[in-house]
Amino acid sequence: MRFERREKTSALLGIAAPLIAVAVALAMSGVLIALAGAPVLEAYGRIAIGAFGSKLAITETLTWATPLILTGLAAAVAFRAQVWNIGAEGQLYAGALAVAALGAANPLGLPPAALIVVLMVAGAIAGMVLLVVPVMLRLRFGVDEVVTTLLGNFIVLLFVSLAVEGFLKDPLAFGWPQSVPVVMEASLPRIVDRSRLHLGLPIACGLAVLVFLVLRYTVFGMQSRAAGLNPAAARFAGVPISGTLIRVACLSGGLAGLAGAIEVLGVKGYVTTDLSPGFGYSGIVVAMLAGLNPLGVVLAALFVAAMFVGADGMSRTLDVPSFIADVTVSLSLLTMLIALFFTSWRVRK
Repeated sequence: MRFERREKTSALLGIAAPLIAVAVALAMSGVLIALAGAPVLEAYGRIAIGAFGSKLAITETLTWATPLILTGLAAAVAFRAQVWNIGAEGQLYAGALAVAALGAANPLGLPPAALIVVLMVAGAIAGMVLLVVPVMLRLRFGVDEVVTTLLGNFIVLLFVSLAVEGFLKDPLAFGWPQSVPVVMEASLPRIVDRSRLHLGLPIACGLAVLVFLVLRYTVFGMQSRAAGLNPAAARFAGVPISGTLIRVACLSGGLAGLAGAIEVLGVKGYVTTDLSPGFGYSGIVVAMLAGLNPLGVVLAALFVAAMFVGADGMSRTLDVPSFIADVTVSLSLLTMLIALFFTSWRVRK
């Protein structure tokens, strides 16, 4: 038995791979649910009801999906160019902190729409800087960006803790460690009344379409794909590898920073150290489940968000730990990696 590289991957196989990966992950998680003493099918039914069974459930799932779309796009853009950005979590917090620092007042008297745009751009720039530095270290000194971006997450989170306990602490929070809130006129409008669903969702979906078009139909998209597939051949063909990777870092880090900015402007209104329950890390799973396709990121983010939101309802009714959602998402990543291997290779006798 030997592995042989496929000459061409069919579109049907590319679509089937993530579906099979998710099905296998759900089956493996079902074993754990059964060991917990709960009926597997009823548990998954409760997850579906908890995620989509009511207006509140749907809006909560979509609210969770919004930052996952952006961090998933950040990972997809970077991974396609073989920039291994594991720091979306830190970039998200950097964007959130920039918004909290600049949005606590409106000294220029900007109208609400302009103020929101300025704050979102500031959050994106903060995320950009946090990824451009590791990429420049890789290009100049050969430093592995996996290490620098991963360690950057912890450094940024410690700085956020310092800020919300110190120079950005809200004096009206009764000692609770949170930043000063952004001004009310900077809040993103609600899409559905009496829910947390905000304008960030269509912004994230619109960016997914835009990123897809950029990567598919522009020179930059071709250069980033070439840099990821074969850097030596791309350099020989005249692709500016360094400049391309810096632009990829700007786009990827900017999307992750924008996720933090939108989370503050649309949901929280301020920054705390538990602002993100792991959106940056889950974005990697979302990108892999989507096969690094920007449009597929939207569907993958919806699946991951549904698992997290629905697992809470399932946990309350069946007494199964809600951590089953984390297990399922993690298994989905592992099974997707195996599925991606078999989309490129086949077994021969």
